[in-house]
Amino acid sequence: MSKKKEETAEQVTRAAADKPGSGSVSAKERRSLFSRIAEFKEYLILSRRELSKVSWPDWKETRKTSLVVLGFVVVMAILLGLVDLILSGLIRLILS
Repeated sequence: MSKKKEETAEQVTRAAADKPGSGSVSAKERRSLFSRIAEFKEYLILSRRELSKVSWPDWKETRKTSLVVLGFVVVMAILLGLVDLILSGLIRLILS
């Protein structure tokens, strides 16, 4: 084979090795993967430590705040329904 063809074949081989999913993983990519896994593991450890510091509400407090939220949702639904009813009546009046 000529020198030019050998260089071209070598370039094709290098280009194929550089493509993702080519099967060969470089040492740099491997280190990057291991470092990402290590960072994720540390994230999980720190998250668990922080969650242990949280003061979770008891059942009585949870029920009370849930009822407040539910009441607020009902009041807002009624108000928005009234506004919708008024505005739709106004639009019908304008268009007729």
